[in-house]
Amino acid sequence: MRETVVHLGEPPDVVNVGVGVHGVASPTDVFRLPELWQLHLYQYEAELTVDGTAHAIRPGRVSLVPPGTTVRYRYQGRSEHLYAHLCIAQAGPSRTVPVMQDAGPELPLLAGLLLHAMTAAPENPEHTRAEIWTALWRVAQLTPATTTSSGPHPAVSAAIAHIEARLAAPLTIPEIARAAGVSHNHLTRLFRTETGTTVVAYIRRRRLERAHHLLRASTLSIPAVAASVGIPDLQAFNKACRRELGASPRGLRGATS
Repeated sequence: MRETVVHLGEPPDVVNVGVGVHGVASPTDVFRLPELWQLHLYQYEAELTVDGTAHAIRPGRVSLVPPGTTVRYRYQGRSEHLYAHLCIAQAGPSRTVPVMQDAGPELPLLAGLLLHAMTAAPENPEHTRAEIWTALWRVAQLTPATTTSSGPHPAVSAAIAHIEARLAAPLTIPEIARAAGVSHNHLTRLFRTETGTTVVAYIRRRRLERAHHLLRASTLSIPAVAASVGIPDLQAFNKACRRELGASPRGLRGATS
């Protein structure tokens, strides 16, 4: 299966959303979800076979698999991805969507939508549905023109996927370059050319953007927010918020109440 037909006239029912960790106990997974769609955003290299058709998984790719479809994953080691399992009503006009495609420049946005949906669930299911519905529309509107020729260099996409999946962990440019399959210096040049900023500046911005969202939209404690964005030192987190966001973490949270 290379394409599927999806209806997006109504928000989906989100049964589960989270981070999947695979390839640890077994190098393969074979399963079928009779009633649920599968939306996955990948940060690793592997192979996905959907009803007999093989698709290469690469960092920055997104898959949408319909219910009742047999899937087989073949991993190359520990593999993490963002996912959502959904019930989608056959309402509204239909869209034909590739089962697997490159997210291209939409990658940070799609990752953010899935992460926001995770933050909202299960206390705010309507918020979760809205985030995933937006992600589905974005996936349905991806085209070859925006996901290949006009998208960023594959190494930059891979680097961004690696960063987005590991904002809570320590990150170094050599590690990110290895994940992207290029040298430290080559990644530094590519990243500035493609994004107009440095790798370090991108990491700092994304950590503070995620922290701002969590402070506003979740009930996580301030230490938990700091740890979840890779700045566990509360003094450093406080200084970063004041410098980049204009207020202390407590002030940012209080501004929404």
